[in-house]
Amino acid sequence: MKSGTCIGIPTMKPSCRILISYKSSSIFGFSPPKMNRSGIHNLSKSLSKAVDRRRFHFYKHGKSQIVSYKCVVDPNRRASSMYDSSLGQSRVFTGSFRVEKGRSRGVLVIPKVASDFRNHSTSVEPHVNEQNFERIYIQGGLNVKPLVIGRIETGNGLVKEDNAGIDVNESGVNTDNVNDLNLTEPKIEREVSEIEKEAWNILRGAVVNYCGNPVGTVAANDPADKQPLNYDQIFIRDFVPSALAFLLNGEGEIVKNFLLHTLQLQSWEKTVDCYSPGQGLMPASFKVRTVPLDGSTEAFEEVLDPDFGESAIGRVAPVDSGLWWIILLRAYGKITGDYTLQERVDVQTGIRLILNLCLTDGFDMFPSLLVTDGSCMIDRRMGIHGHPLEIQALFYSALRCSHEMLIVNDATKNLVAAVNNRLSALSFHIREYYWVDIKKINEIYRYKTEEYSTDAINKFNIYPDQIPSWLVDWIPDEGGYFIGNLQPAHMDFRFFTLGNLWAIVSSLGTSKQNEDVLNLIEAKWDDFVANMPLKIIYPALESDEWRIITGSDPKNTPWSYHNGGSWPTLLWQFTLACIKMGKPELAQRAVTLAEERLSVDQWPEYYDTRSGRLIGKQSRLFQTWTVAGFLTSKMLLQNPQRASLLFWEEDYELLETCVCGLSKTGRRKCSRLAPRSESRGQ
Repeated sequence: MKSGTCIGIPTMKPSCRILISYKSSSIFGFSPPKMNRSGIHNLSKSLSKAVDRRRFHFYKHGKSQIVSYKCVVDPNRRASSMYDSSLGQSRVFTGSFRVEKGRSRGVLVIPKVASDFRNHSTSVEPHVNEQNFERIYIQGGLNVKPLVIGRIETGNGLVKEDNAGIDVNESGVNTDNVNDLNLTEPKIEREVSEIEKEAWNILRGAVVNYCGNPVGTVAANDPADKQPLNYDQIFIRDFVPSALAFLLNGEGEIVKNFLLHTLQLQSWEKTVDCYSPGQGLMPASFKVRTVPLDGSTEAFEEVLDPDFGESAIGRVAPVDSGLWWIILLRAYGKITGDYTLQERVDVQTGIRLILNLCLTDGFDMFPSLLVTDGSCMIDRRMGIHGHPLEIQALFYSALRCSHEMLIVNDATKNLVAAVNNRLSALSFHIREYYWVDIKKINEIYRYKTEEYSTDAINKFNIYPDQIPSWLVDWIPDEGGYFIGNLQPAHMDFRFFTLGNLWAIVSSLGTSKQNEDVLNLIEAKWDDFVANMPLKIIYPALESDEWRIITGSDPKNTPWSYHNGGSWPTLLWQFTLACIKMGKPELAQRAVTLAEERLSVDQWPEYYDTRSGRLIGKQSRLFQTWTVAGFLTSKMLLQNPQRASLLFWEEDYELLETCVCGLSKTGRRKCSRLAPRSESRGQ
């Protein structure tokens, strides 16, 4: 392995480590040469003066072989960074954190990888039979530079906090204008209610530090919960509303740290039963663990321990994690004005690995992503395997983010073209085949089946008897929505809230479709909101459907949890969609309703019953994304201009880059240009 020297501070031994697989160790996802088990190599002359010793430690963590890296730095040498050219690339990033009896020392340095991408050249080798994707190699090794954040150790051994940049009041809320943001909006003073102060205290209490620096928030922080399971971990999807709350409050450090540390975890080798998924997979969650340093009872070290699905219920890979990571990366740049993070070579590589994983050619005939059940927020068996709307909406959003953030050059031009093509095809597919309103339902009701023709109207061979009995009388004359799933001979007519909201936010739907979704929610307020916003799914699976589709899941009983439960965390996404469509009063109505109960009920994860009247039977209290979703909604409503940084308007240039070639086969012309005339006529 090519291993970087650990950058240290006088009198301190760097000992923050990341748990990694022994088999693979490149942050860019490529396996290094096999390493001798001793893991000891001769150091180059340039390193021998700076490093006293370098060792690799092997120990067991569950059933996995874990390798960690330790080096001791000459206390007389100032911070620098070097690599031994005789070794393979390393994915190990070390900071400094040592705990001794009676005293503690803070972390001073966390290295960043190849932070100045302009100093590196790249070369691309295309995969066999893959025209649109590349494998990336960094020539000349990795030039690691230290990133000093948070605190410094002075000459007399004391830790000095760096509190510059963020002014907070007694509630911890930054009500002053943030100076380091590239925003021209005027200074806004706002009153903070007692409930908001409580929410900020809970959110800050959920923050997790790694080597003395904030890296995320735990899923829930209920002091009465004696069996937290994995709720004490940092989930990528759960952290997004927390990140937005911090960003909107002018606190970007925790978000930047989170993005970089999860990027480091991306490249690890993930193995379940001797099989590894493709490169680019992001973990569902990770945890900061404290372990004894070299068997000592007086010194400890912190390690990051990720879960890629190998410990999850059902062992399902988190497909949405990488999509959320890309979305959050764009949000960080938009809100802070700091675009240097997304321009870093390691971050660009992370984006490309995620996209390569999503855009890999397969057997599927559709532009939508094919996934298993439980691969997103609905992480239990709920009959969403196939092409669920939630994944498609997040996929489209991540593609639009990547379209903005990818640096176009000879190495990325094929990938950028693939992104643009998929955006065009996916938007057409969802708008044309997932949309239902009363007119479309009547059309499906009259479908002919078993059509064998390129001009078939019933392309997916949908049988009219699939239309559920509740739908015809339930759907209003004005309004519509995107169905939950579409496969051959199968349409899932359930309303999936997150997917429909992100179709609005990302402009996956046309402006008329987006407006109709909100019209439907408003018209059916008692079904979607009632006593607590918002239903994750409507309607719930009951009786035989529940037994067959969920496998009689005792947690997903009718109108509970994922099966029709009410989830307050959806509030911020609803608020964002409402502001985009010019209906902030609808979002305010939902926020006011939630504000009356959340604090009293101790910020539950979800609510049960058809009307959302009861706290969920297995709901965790002090659920972090419930708190963060509420705070983000409040800040967006108080400053709607900031919401425009987080959503997308229609991109007509993308719509015009149709590559389906339908006209060449004699079939009807592509209808992607319809939204242009539609929106202009309004």
